[in-house]
Amino acid sequence: MSQYQAVKGARDIFPEEAVQWKYVEAIVHTLASLYGFSEIRTPVFEYTELFQRGIGATTDIVGKEMFSFLPDPSGRSITLRPEMTAGVMRAVLQKNLLSQAPVHKLYYISELFRKERPQAGRQRQFSQFGAELLGVSSPAAVAEVITLMMQVFESLGLQGLKLRINSLGDTDDRVRYREALKEYFAPFDDILDEASKERLQKNPLRILDSKNPAVQEIVVGAPRLYDYLKAASRDDFEKVLFYLSERGIAFEIDHRLVRGLDYYCHTAFEVTSSELGAQDAIGGGGRYDSLARELGNSSDVPASGFAVGMERLLMTMEKQGLFASLIPAAPLVYVVVQQQELGDHGLQIAYRLRKEGISAEIDLAARSMKAQMREANRMRASYALFIGSTEYAAGLYSLKNLGTSEQRVLSLEAVLEILHEPASREVVKL
Repeated sequence: MSQYQAVKGARDIFPEEAVQWKYVEAIVHTLASLYGFSEIRTPVFEYTELFQRGIGATTDIVGKEMFSFLPDPSGRSITLRPEMTAGVMRAVLQKNLLSQAPVHKLYYISELFRKERPQAGRQRQFSQFGAELLGVSSPAAVAEVITLMMQVFESLGLQGLKLRINSLGDTDDRVRYREALKEYFAPFDDILDEASKERLQKNPLRILDSKNPAVQEIVVGAPRLYDYLKAASRDDFEKVLFYLSERGIAFEIDHRLVRGLDYYCHTAFEVTSSELGAQDAIGGGGRYDSLARELGNSSDVPASGFAVGMERLLMTMEKQGLFASLIPAAPLVYVVVQQQELGDHGLQIAYRLRKEGISAEIDLAARSMKAQMREANRMRASYALFIGSTEYAAGLYSLKNLGTSEQRVLSLEAVLEILHEPASREVVKL
């Protein structure tokens, strides 16, 4: 075994698991396209202040979890991206996309980095897919991003997921609510942990997100944000719920849901799975109209979006047995060389098959014919193409259907004709 191991909090994805990732990614690409979202890819690192201003100084991400360093002579700190929304908004503002069209619908599948304690479904290098709808944040727009997210889950066959949703209101609503929370939590100073005491001064809404059991007991009796919403904010939220109900999307209103990022406003949501234990969130999102202004834009940019953790999603699918019928792609043809002196010709035939768009494999280790057939069966090839000296001299090849055992001696042109037939690609190895 090598003396080198993967860095703690990072993991390898081997071919049999990569098949699962590609399956999920293909569905994300397909559905995002159906909803009119285009893919965006942003740099893996950004200037640190982007996340400090965009995510919020009181969040755990900025306070504890960012991988930041000083690589350039200017002395500006750079951070490996811990989330995607701030970077996407930065890219849109930098390119001035909203002057070209009033609405932009973008999605991504990206690697992210956080200094978290590694555990099941949570790594220091992890992946998310998500979508951002920029330029409009009406109830219809918010419902659209939620609908896209839930349709991905439905298409993957996931069961038992719970969509929790809440309204955080606008800035004025939250100012009133913060004061109410400060008044409520003040008598519990001896019970609040240090993190909650700090949040009480900077952003008391974050206390509602505490994972400390003692603090959670206090939170139960805290006032509800919904009771501090003005009529317009309530109407906005009710309209989102109406759209979800119309589409048959089940949800649960959770008045304690605030999400972990400071830029959210109005609708916030989270999807959880009972398959994941205490860390049960698979994904979530919401509206974030003020993020652009936080990043230095002259005005707010209406926006909403979501992000889903790939690792937790895959864990849930595995536990629900959704990968049972998913197997790695098999080659259509395995080229079997009967005499090693024909090895070079076999390589050329494999190349010709691939140029024709036919998946083909060939032994590169000069093994025996028996070993080559074992490999063809292990790889679940549909056909074996035998190259023998007698057939080679006549310009012929022996093609065997490994599912039916039917075998024919044919010219290469005839072989190609058979392999190009749709039925040849539907052969199931018995």
